[in-house]
Amino acid sequence: MSGADGGAEWRLHVDPTRCIGSGICAGTAPGHFVLVDGLSRPLAERIAPADAVLDAAESCPMEAIVVSDVESFRRIAPEG
Repeated sequence: MSGADGGAEWRLHVDPTRCIGSGICAGTAPGHFVLVDGLSRPLAERIAPADAVLDAAESCPMEAIVVSDVESFRRIAPEG
């Protein structure tokens, strides 16, 4: 998996002030995101690394999804 190493754990955060409820994340990573009241929410805050989550974060038109490393707090996605 991209950027994953053994034992790594990621944190998912959706900024509700940026989310416009496009649903791209839920379509790209349905096991990780759900739309509630028109906004995206992660199904779990802490997850095992998953490429679909990176794709969802990179596809979000508002860059509302942030994926970071639980231990180092390093931002993994979106890049740049």
